[in-house]
Amino acid sequence: MQMRIDEIIIRKRVRRDLGDISQLMESMKNHGLLNPIVVTSEKELIAGFRRLESAKRLGWKTIEVQVISKPTDYDRLEMEIDENVFRKNLTADELADGYTRLERLKNPGLLLRLWKAIVRFFKRLFSLFSRRK
Repeated sequence: MQMRIDEIIIRKRVRRDLGDISQLMESMKNHGLLNPIVVTSEKELIAGFRRLESAKRLGWKTIEVQVISKPTDYDRLEMEIDENVFRKNLTADELADGYTRLERLKNPGLLLRLWKAIVRFFKRLFSLFSRRK
């Protein structure tokens, strides 16, 4: 569900340093919010502080939220910590593979030209061997 950003209450957070959110902002600008922020039914932020701040800086008026009804203080703090700790970044190999696939999708002509050049090479090679017989 959508919620007005100016209605979301931000209390004391575990995360105090947002870090550089420019790339997150660029992603949100290009693709929208991929994962909703999490708030209580009283509109208190539980998880998604960097996403919320990025949305504010982008000038958004509303944001997609997941509402958790009546969490205890313990639950709220545990969810905030879990959201930021129990995630796994891509390995270097996974990231390299992802960027390679992205580049192929971005520039299919390059791969097509390379494939055609390889096919021409083997056709010539095959025709040379065929003539020798």
